Amino acid sequence: MINALGLTVVYVLTVDQRHSRRAADRVEALLGWLADREETFLRPFERTAGDEVQGILEQPGDVVSLTLALVRQNAWSIGIGAGAGNRPLPPSTRAGSGPAFTLARDAVTRAKSRPSGVVVIGTSAEATRYAQSALDLLAAVVVRRTPQGWEAVELAGAGLNQIEIAARLGVTKQAVSQRLRAAEWHLEPDGRMLAAHLLSLADDAVVAP
Repeated sequence: MINALGLTVVYVLTVDQRHSRRAADRVEALLGWLADREETFLRPFERTAGDEVQGILEQPGDVVSLTLALVRQNAWSIGIGAGAGNRPLPPSTRAGSGPAFTLARDAVTRAKSRPSGVVVIGTSAEATRYAQSALDLLAAVVVRRTPQGWEAVELAGAGLNQIEIAARLGVTKQAVSQRLRAAEWHLEPDGRMLAAHLLSLADDAVVAP
Protein backbone atom coordinates (compact mmCIF):
# COMPACT_ATOMS: atom_id res chain seq x y z
CA MET A 1 0.00 0.00 0.00
CA ILE A 2 1.30 3.46 -0.92
CA ASN A 3 0.27 6.36 1.32
CA ALA A 4 -0.40 9.97 0.34
CA LEU A 5 3.30 10.79 0.80
CA GLY A 6 4.34 8.12 -1.68
CA LEU A 7 5.73 5.86 1.04
CA THR A 8 5.02 2.14 1.26
CA VAL A 9 2.97 1.22 4.32
CA VAL A 10 3.97 -2.07 5.93
CA TYR A 11 2.96 -3.98 9.03
CA VAL A 12 5.77 -5.18 11.24
CA LEU A 13 4.81 -7.92 13.70
CA THR A 14 7.03 -8.46 16.71
CA VAL A 15 6.05 -11.59 18.62
CA ASP A 16 7.48 -12.40 22.04
CA GLN A 17 7.08 -15.64 23.99
CA ARG A 18 5.17 -15.30 27.26
CA HIS A 19 6.57 -16.69 30.50
CA SER A 20 9.77 -17.62 28.72
CA ARG A 21 11.74 -17.89 31.95
CA ARG A 22 9.43 -20.67 33.16
CA ALA A 23 8.92 -22.47 29.86
CA ALA A 24 10.98 -24.08 27.13
CA ASP A 25 11.98 -21.97 24.16
CA ARG A 26 9.21 -22.26 21.56
CA VAL A 27 10.71 -19.97 18.92
CA GLU A 28 12.05 -22.62 16.55
CA ALA A 29 8.69 -24.40 16.56
CA LEU A 30 6.98 -21.07 15.93
CA LEU A 31 9.23 -20.27 12.99
CA GLY A 32 8.45 -23.65 11.44
CA TRP A 33 4.73 -23.05 11.93
CA LEU A 34 5.00 -19.58 10.39
CA ALA A 35 6.82 -20.95 7.35
CA ASP A 36 3.80 -23.14 6.60
CA ARG A 37 1.22 -20.33 6.87
CA GLU A 38 -0.73 -19.10 3.86
CA GLU A 39 -0.27 -15.39 4.58
CA THR A 40 2.09 -13.46 2.32
CA PHE A 41 5.17 -12.06 4.03
CA LEU A 42 7.19 -9.23 2.54
CA ARG A 43 10.03 -10.59 4.62
CA PRO A 44 9.85 -13.88 6.54
CA PHE A 45 9.87 -14.07 10.30
CA GLU A 46 13.23 -14.35 11.98
CA ARG A 47 14.41 -14.61 15.54
CA THR A 48 15.49 -11.10 16.49
CA ALA A 49 16.48 -11.41 20.14
CA GLY A 50 16.07 -14.13 22.73
CA ASP A 51 12.58 -15.60 22.43
CA GLU A 52 11.27 -12.94 20.05
CA VAL A 53 10.55 -13.08 16.31
CA GLN A 54 9.73 -10.39 13.77
CA GLY A 55 8.28 -10.38 10.26
CA ILE A 56 6.94 -7.90 7.70
CA LEU A 57 3.53 -8.06 6.02
CA GLU A 58 1.83 -5.78 3.51
CA GLN A 59 -1.82 -6.84 3.49
CA PRO A 60 -3.94 -5.91 6.54
CA GLY A 61 -6.13 -8.99 6.06
CA ASP A 62 -3.04 -11.17 6.44
CA VAL A 63 -2.14 -9.28 9.61
CA VAL A 64 -5.54 -10.01 11.13
CA SER A 65 -5.45 -13.67 10.11
CA LEU A 66 -1.99 -14.27 11.52
CA THR A 67 -2.66 -12.30 14.71
CA LEU A 68 -5.75 -14.36 15.55
CA ALA A 69 -3.90 -17.60 14.82
CA LEU A 70 -1.22 -16.52 17.29
CA VAL A 71 -3.81 -15.46 19.86
CA ARG A 72 -5.31 -18.94 19.64
CA GLN A 73 -2.01 -20.43 20.85
CA ASN A 74 -2.20 -18.35 24.04
CA ALA A 75 1.60 -18.24 24.27
CA TRP A 76 2.65 -14.97 22.65
CA SER A 77 2.60 -11.21 23.10
CA ILE A 78 1.96 -9.64 19.70
CA GLY A 79 2.99 -6.12 18.72
CA ILE A 80 1.87 -4.66 15.39
CA GLY A 81 3.53 -1.55 13.99
CA ALA A 82 1.70 0.10 11.08
CA GLY A 83 3.54 2.72 9.09
CA ALA A 84 6.24 3.31 6.53
CA GLY A 85 9.21 1.01 6.20
CA ASN A 86 12.42 2.37 4.74
CA ARG A 87 12.92 1.19 1.18
CA PRO A 88 14.36 -0.78 -0.32
CA LEU A 89 13.63 -3.40 2.31
CA PRO A 90 16.77 -5.33 3.22
CA PRO A 91 16.88 -9.10 2.61
CA SER A 92 16.72 -9.74 6.36
CA THR A 93 13.85 -8.64 8.59
CA ARG A 94 16.34 -7.91 11.37
CA ALA A 95 17.98 -5.23 9.24
CA GLY A 96 14.74 -3.36 8.56
CA SER A 97 14.17 0.21 9.74
CA GLY A 98 11.57 2.95 9.66
CA PRO A 99 8.53 4.02 11.69
CA ALA A 100 6.76 0.66 11.47
CA PHE A 101 9.69 -1.10 13.14
CA THR A 102 9.89 1.43 15.96
CA LEU A 103 6.14 1.23 16.54
CA ALA A 104 6.20 -2.58 16.61
CA ARG A 105 8.86 -2.50 19.33
CA ASP A 106 6.69 -0.22 21.48
CA ALA A 107 3.62 -2.30 20.70
CA VAL A 108 5.02 -5.66 21.82
CA THR A 109 6.18 -4.11 25.10
CA ARG A 110 2.67 -2.85 25.76
CA ALA A 111 1.11 -6.13 24.64
CA LYS A 112 2.72 -7.97 27.55
CA SER A 113 0.35 -6.24 29.98
CA ARG A 114 -2.79 -6.18 27.80
CA PRO A 115 -5.46 -8.86 28.39
CA SER A 116 -5.71 -9.74 24.70
CA GLY A 117 -1.94 -9.96 24.35
CA VAL A 118 -2.19 -7.81 21.22
CA VAL A 119 -1.31 -4.15 20.69
CA VAL A 120 -1.35 -2.25 17.41
CA ILE A 121 0.27 1.15 17.05
CA GLY A 122 0.09 3.29 13.93
CA THR A 123 0.73 6.91 13.16
CA SER A 124 -3.02 7.64 13.00
CA ALA A 125 -4.17 7.69 16.61
CA GLU A 126 -7.87 7.47 15.78
CA ALA A 127 -7.69 4.57 13.31
CA THR A 128 -5.24 2.78 15.59
CA ARG A 129 -7.63 3.04 18.53
CA TYR A 130 -10.48 1.58 16.48
CA ALA A 131 -8.28 -1.18 15.06
CA GLN A 132 -7.17 -2.04 18.58
CA SER A 133 -10.77 -2.35 19.73
CA ALA A 134 -11.66 -4.61 16.80
CA LEU A 135 -8.67 -6.88 17.45
CA ASP A 136 -9.41 -7.03 21.19
CA LEU A 137 -12.98 -8.12 20.49
CA LEU A 138 -11.90 -10.76 18.00
CA ALA A 139 -9.23 -12.03 20.40
CA ALA A 140 -11.86 -12.37 23.14
CA VAL A 141 -13.95 -14.52 20.80
CA VAL A 142 -11.02 -16.71 19.76
CA VAL A 143 -9.65 -17.52 23.21
CA ARG A 144 -13.00 -18.75 24.55
CA ARG A 145 -13.53 -21.43 21.89
CA THR A 146 -13.55 -25.10 22.81
CA PRO A 147 -11.80 -27.74 20.69
CA GLN A 148 -15.23 -28.80 19.41
CA GLY A 149 -16.01 -25.21 18.50
CA TRP A 150 -12.75 -24.91 16.59
CA GLU A 151 -13.51 -28.06 14.61
CA ALA A 152 -16.76 -26.54 13.39
CA VAL A 153 -15.30 -23.07 12.82
CA GLU A 154 -12.38 -24.34 10.76
CA LEU A 155 -14.70 -26.26 8.47
CA ALA A 156 -17.09 -23.31 8.17
CA GLY A 157 -14.13 -21.09 7.34
CA ALA A 158 -13.16 -23.53 4.59
CA GLY A 159 -16.56 -22.96 2.99
CA LEU A 160 -18.50 -26.03 4.14
CA ASN A 161 -22.16 -25.61 5.03
CA GLN A 162 -23.67 -27.00 8.22
CA ILE A 163 -24.90 -30.21 6.61
CA GLU A 164 -21.44 -30.88 5.20
CA ILE A 165 -19.80 -30.05 8.52
CA ALA A 166 -22.17 -32.42 10.33
CA ALA A 167 -21.29 -35.23 7.93
CA ARG A 168 -17.58 -34.56 8.32
CA LEU A 169 -17.75 -34.54 12.13
CA GLY A 170 -20.28 -37.33 12.49
CA VAL A 171 -22.77 -35.21 14.43
CA THR A 172 -26.19 -33.73 13.72
CA LYS A 173 -26.77 -30.46 11.90
CA GLN A 174 -28.31 -29.13 15.11
CA ALA A 175 -25.10 -29.96 17.00
CA VAL A 176 -23.08 -28.07 14.39
CA SER A 177 -25.38 -25.08 14.70
CA GLN A 178 -24.96 -25.11 18.47
CA ARG A 179 -21.17 -25.35 18.20
CA LEU A 180 -20.93 -22.46 15.74
CA ARG A 181 -23.23 -20.33 17.86
CA ALA A 182 -21.27 -21.06 21.04
CA ALA A 183 -18.05 -20.29 19.16
CA GLU A 184 -19.58 -16.97 17.99
CA TRP A 185 -18.60 -17.76 14.43
CA HIS A 186 -21.23 -15.32 13.16
CA LEU A 187 -19.13 -12.44 14.52
CA GLU A 188 -15.83 -13.42 12.98
CA PRO A 189 -16.03 -12.89 9.19
CA ASP A 190 -17.33 -9.32 9.42
CA GLY A 191 -15.10 -8.64 12.43
CA ARG A 192 -12.04 -9.66 10.45
CA MET A 193 -13.04 -7.38 7.56
CA LEU A 194 -13.58 -4.48 9.96
CA ALA A 195 -10.22 -4.98 11.67
CA ALA A 196 -8.44 -5.22 8.32
CA HIS A 197 -10.12 -2.03 7.07
CA LEU A 198 -9.13 -0.12 10.19
CA LEU A 199 -5.56 -1.41 9.97
CA SER A 200 -5.44 -0.13 6.40
CA LEU A 201 -6.04 3.40 7.76
CA ALA A 202 -3.58 3.16 10.66
CA ASP A 203 -0.95 5.29 8.89
CA ASP A 204 -1.94 8.96 9.15
CA ALA A 205 -0.90 9.67 5.57
CA VAL A 206 -3.27 7.05 4.14
CA VAL A 207 -6.28 8.56 2.42
CA ALA A 208 -9.52 6.72 3.18
CA PRO A 209 -11.21 5.35 0.07
